[in-house]
Amino acid sequence: MRIAAERVFIDGAFAPATVSVEGGVFTGLGPFDPGADVVLPPAQVLLPGLVDTHVHLNEPGRTHWEGFATGTAAAAAGGVTTVVDMPLNSIPVTTTVDALETKRAAAAGQLAVDLAYWGGAVPENLGALRPLLAAGAVGVKCFLAPSGIDEFGHLSFADLELALAELADIDGLLIAHAELEAHLGEASGPVFSDFVATRPPIAEVEAVRAVVDAARRTGARAHIVHVSAAEALDVIRDAKAEGVRITIETCPHYLSLRAEEVPDGDGRFKCCPPIRGTTNQDALWEGVIDGTIDAIVSDHSPATLELKGGPDLGTAWGGIAGLQTGLIAVWTEARRRGIPLESILPLFTTGPAGLVRFADRGRIAIGVPAHLAVFEPELEHTLEEGDLEYRTKISPWHGQRMHGAVVATYLHGEQIYTRAEGLSARRGREVLAPAAPAAPTAAGLDRKAGLDRKAALEHKATLELKEEQTA
Repeated sequence: MRIAAERVFIDGAFAPATVSVEGGVFTGLGPFDPGADVVLPPAQVLLPGLVDTHVHLNEPGRTHWEGFATGTAAAAAGGVTTVVDMPLNSIPVTTTVDALETKRAAAAGQLAVDLAYWGGAVPENLGALRPLLAAGAVGVKCFLAPSGIDEFGHLSFADLELALAELADIDGLLIAHAELEAHLGEASGPVFSDFVATRPPIAEVEAVRAVVDAARRTGARAHIVHVSAAEALDVIRDAKAEGVRITIETCPHYLSLRAEEVPDGDGRFKCCPPIRGTTNQDALWEGVIDGTIDAIVSDHSPATLELKGGPDLGTAWGGIAGLQTGLIAVWTEARRRGIPLESILPLFTTGPAGLVRFADRGRIAIGVPAHLAVFEPELEHTLEEGDLEYRTKISPWHGQRMHGAVVATYLHGEQIYTRAEGLSARRGREVLAPAAPAAPTAAGLDRKAGLDRKAALEHKATLELKEEQTA
């Protein structure tokens, strides 16, 4: 099959091209050929399939919130061809190899797009993170404040450093929800500004500093999820300039929704950290443009209408449903700001793909899987409930005028979705990370006995010597 378009996004820029696909991979790139099998109209552009590394599909255990079938269908409708599922809010949480295997079994036969997995780091499994990576998880996620799920506890500063130390020698990745409980207030009532005030920027900034400091000391790779407070960006800029191995993401809701415009008592807009004001959003966009922000991902975290509804923002579930609408929400705002489409696309493609070291994702190149999204940037429409593929069809963008629409999605060279007909095939595959060594490391051993970094390293050397003697 050959697909031609006047604008194809290749190597960070648009150009006329024809893309050849055979056996599910890209086999050729050439000049625009009006005689190709598929020729896009001038209004449409051809993009690599998007990559979303922050998605809560909630299966097994909470499929009444979402699930592999509905969530990956929503991904296809949003042009997302690779999803990485978070270790919560499924039951069980993905903090053991057995739990990962349970999740993999639940996903079988349901996937509309390709799926990878995060493991979780909680106080109870420190010292046993490496087996999760050896079993195929792309990395592990932790919280520095309560997660909202009892079975997924948050890490102390000492735990955080032990987790990073455990992962450092295998170059594993730890991603962190960066808020500190000490700075968080108790939310109640319907007033959105009151809710925002309970999660002030300092809660994020100080948590980001803690992750940066621990990454600096251990030499490990660390990533901050869903950055909402622009004040954290200077901390990240300084850390990157210093050579600390730190990356960050933000989300469509932080870049396109503004606290001043959020209605009171509407749980669709509640998330943690919260949507902030216009000045903060302007600064986040500066971070997008100057490269401080490495990825834009959805943090798709849906729940039932009963959990999201009701006027009390203290009790409403915190999470935004955004997997299907990420590109159009951000593009609508970027367009308003005069920012070209090609400036944001890397943050939806190679940025998140690079985070999880999926070099064959998020780009159009010979030999990589033929994942594509056909996008019409100037198609204006109102987002309606019936457009959504989610289990619970609620969205903070519902009823808004949007620019841009995903017209078609291709997975492994096969068209699986069109805007006109919906999902037509489920051809998704698992994507497991290359196996990492599964042996326990000293950083996690006897955590409750209080091993500090130096003692842990000395203990590690002793273990390695014993291994050599018994080999």
